Amino acid sequence: MSKVLIIEDDLSIGEMMSIYLHEEGYEVKRAENGRQGEALFLEFIPDVIVLDIMLPDANGIQLCSFFRNASNVPILMVSAKNDVSDRVRGLQTGADDYLCKPFSMRELAARVQALLRRAHTYPPVPGPVGTAVMTEQAVHLDIEKRCLYVHNKVIDTTFSEFEIMKLFWQNQGRVYSREELLNRVRGFDSYVTERAIDVHIANLRKKIEADPKDPKYIKTVWGVGYKFFV
Repeated sequence: MSKVLIIEDDLSIGEMMSIYLHEEGYEVKRAENGRQGEALFLEFIPDVIVLDIMLPDANGIQLCSFFRNASNVPILMVSAKNDVSDRVRGLQTGADDYLCKPFSMRELAARVQALLRRAHTYPPVPGPVGTAVMTEQAVHLDIEKRCLYVHNKVIDTTFSEFEIMKLFWQNQGRVYSREELLNRVRGFDSYVTERAIDVHIANLRKKIEADPKDPKYIKTVWGVGYKFFV
């Protein structure tokens, strides 16, 4: 049974989410503030986190950063703020998806299911052998261990960043449009814009490129999208 941690200060919304996800077959714990959320995160060890961006005792963006630095657990951020800038900021911090209030419980369950499916299911993709062998190459990907290496040093990635790198690694040289990357990483049921892909690509370049402004590995194909090769 997958475990879902809900961090939501609104009692009615929090209870509604908890009851619905429980009826969908998840083990659910709910925190009413950031402090409780941190404690349950360490105690409960959730498979996915549903995080409200506005909490009475904590900044949801900062809390998201705390979770991301500690784990690669998928994070679904929820908020009444629906500006593009707010969604981009959440994704930049490490959230894997962003759901704007008000939303239906059915959509919430679909988002949670999609995040869990992508976190635990890795369908084979034609291309080079999936698991990287450590060599003298600067960038390596170990798909089985879900580890990204740069100069033999493990680099932390968000769930979405790793999924993009996995797709690139298995299909080196192929050009992907933003729409293709978005559909691959998030699925067709996620309400985010293609701008999110640009954010993830920028973050990946900061992590693997010696000069992110003049990338060697993740190349922009103007008017089309991105490609990767080592």
